[in-house]
Amino acid sequence: MLIAIPDALSGDKLRAVTEILSQAQFVDGRLSAGEMAGLAKNNQELPQDTQDIGRLHNLVMGDLVRHPVYQAAVLPKRTAAPFYARYTAGMAYGEHTDDPVMGAGERYRSDVAMTIFLNAPEEYEGGELSIHTAFGVQDIKLPAGHAVLYPASSRHGVKAIASGERLVAVAWAQSLIRDPAQRELLYELHLARESLLRADPQGEDARRVNSVYVNLVRMWADV
Repeated sequence: MLIAIPDALSGDKLRAVTEILSQAQFVDGRLSAGEMAGLAKNNQELPQDTQDIGRLHNLVMGDLVRHPVYQAAVLPKRTAAPFYARYTAGMAYGEHTDDPVMGAGERYRSDVAMTIFLNAPEEYEGGELSIHTAFGVQDIKLPAGHAVLYPASSRHGVKAIASGERLVAVAWAQSLIRDPAQRELLYELHLARESLLRADPQGEDARRVNSVYVNLVRMWADV
């Protein structure tokens, strides 16, 4: 399931983020990659001990983790702090699957991956996020401030940059619902439930669908 969240990062916060990143010192992104991903990875990342890293995390993730679409689609148990990646001409991230368990301290299962685009697509050529889905490969290149959610279990990569610079934040979440098919069903059911509740919150159909939704979450949740 691919879900885009428009304007996950507001204009003022986006400008603050890009200002910090414009003065930051990036390092080889392979330093944070797993064994297999490191073979495919060619980008630069911001070190996690950067002076303004805490402020960056708050700016980038503060609104996103509270966004109703994020909450409904991910049903997060834990959301990890993001990495900040830069791609310049010739850089790419070959096809890979994310490590199933991440974290240097408290470990977490990577169920959902997210990419937050930090600069305009007109500022670089190439650099599409390419994700294998049941409907074929989907290439994604969104406006600055937009985010996309996708299963961390999917095969994905970043196409080579022909020119310009691509800036993104990438993060992962452990969901209360381990199975991606179950998460997708719950999200679709959530949308139907919300529509019924808006139209007739006391109606029998709304009550039944709401009961089914909450009890499926109860049945499938891993807490």
